[in-house]
Amino acid sequence: MVLQTKLTKLVGIKHPVVQGGMQWVGTAELASAVSNAGGLGILTALTQPTPEDLRKEIRRCRTMTNKPFGVNLTLLPAMTPPPYAEYGDVIIQEGIKVVETAGNNPGEHIKKFKAAGIVVIHKCTSIRHALTAQRLGADMLSIDGFECAGHPGEDDVTGLILLPLAAKALNVPFIASGGFGDGTGLAAALALGAEGVNMGTRFLCTQEAPIHNKIKEQMVTATERDTSLIFRTLHNTARVFRNKVAKEVIEIERQPGGAEFSQVAPLVSGQRGKLVYELGDPDQGIWTAGQIVGLIKDIPTCDALLTRMVKEAEDTINKRLSTMIVSEAKL
Repeated sequence: MVLQTKLTKLVGIKHPVVQGGMQWVGTAELASAVSNAGGLGILTALTQPTPEDLRKEIRRCRTMTNKPFGVNLTLLPAMTPPPYAEYGDVIIQEGIKVVETAGNNPGEHIKKFKAAGIVVIHKCTSIRHALTAQRLGADMLSIDGFECAGHPGEDDVTGLILLPLAAKALNVPFIASGGFGDGTGLAAALALGAEGVNMGTRFLCTQEAPIHNKIKEQMVTATERDTSLIFRTLHNTARVFRNKVAKEVIEIERQPGGAEFSQVAPLVSGQRGKLVYELGDPDQGIWTAGQIVGLIKDIPTCDALLTRMVKEAEDTINKRLSTMIVSEAKL
């Protein structure tokens, strides 16, 4: 038995689980492992320093899996933005069939990807943004709740509210993102109208994730209270693992009059975050983690994780939920 949804049929995968794009982590090792396990692996375009490096990574991933995988292109505000159009050109030229977009207005990129026959899944943290992405032509939405790692938006609305709202408001299918990592969560997402789940933090804590094992062990021992929200006063909220650097950033933000980004920039640089994963020092810099860390208790292979998740979801649906429906005559 398998869980067949609009997601699995649209992108040609076995299980309704997507590995979200993650900076420094969405490489061929992890993406291929997720795809080989039956999910949809995702390469992170901006992890690669140039568009040509992305081309090489796509080709390297194809030597590691013959299953579908996609590419994430996150559109970030920056003084000197990356060459997004060139990254997009490589994605098209290399025949990628699925793209996950996130961040700023994806309109011009959606148009280009759709013209190339690519399925576009756009990640949103609010219904109003989801409706805009739907109007711009996204094939599917990824609805990202407040529980998520990274940027949850500024509305502070949880997935438990966003998902049923999305089911009522959207005409295109959607998947659930933020706070998912096991089979009961997958079953809940399906019950709330989603066609699958997107997971980032949970895939960080797998055998194939290309990060230091000490960071994975830190997540296993963490609780649901071990994340922090930074950049609140800068109106660019980010959920990260609670460590010394995150606490220092929050203290700076709490000073009278607030803080300028320049005051925290040396603490939150992407290169420092990269060193966290390379050196295994959880206090080297900031690193994103969602509240799902409280439910992570092991470091499985991607295959073992997805097999277990799907079985848990099926058992939840068949052995728990279905037994609650009884004839009134039996009451």
